[in-house]
Amino acid sequence: MPDKPPEIPGGAQLRTIAMPRDTNAGGSIFGGWTLSQMDLAGGTLASERAEGRVATISIDAMRFLRPVSVGDEVSCYCSVETAGDTSVVVRIETWARARGGKPPEKVTEGLFTYVAIDEDGHPRDLPPGTAA
Repeated sequence: MPDKPPEIPGGAQLRTIAMPRDTNAGGSIFGGWTLSQMDLAGGTLASERAEGRVATISIDAMRFLRPVSVGDEVSCYCSVETAGDTSVVVRIETWARARGGKPPEKVTEGLFTYVAIDEDGHPRDLPPGTAA
């Protein structure tokens, strides 16, 4: 596992702080909260690539590597893995940094697939030059 966040132009797609309201009964942040942050970040990148609305259609290769704690700064780093006629696959790594200046640690990673949709929610082609 890498020991530092990926170097992506512009940095993290999303940064937020894990708050007490997002904890499970064990005191760690809900995995579902982390997943939703990843989906927000990946959906933003996919929407930029699709030049419009997208919908999440699958999540693959999802791994939770360590718990997130209350107060951690959570950052999602996204990169386009592949793009087809109507869909974009985004690799998302989530890193958390504890308070006190400790180095960030990777906490989750996954592949999210988004499909470009029109105003009626039907799949549409990606803009020319988008497919990889």
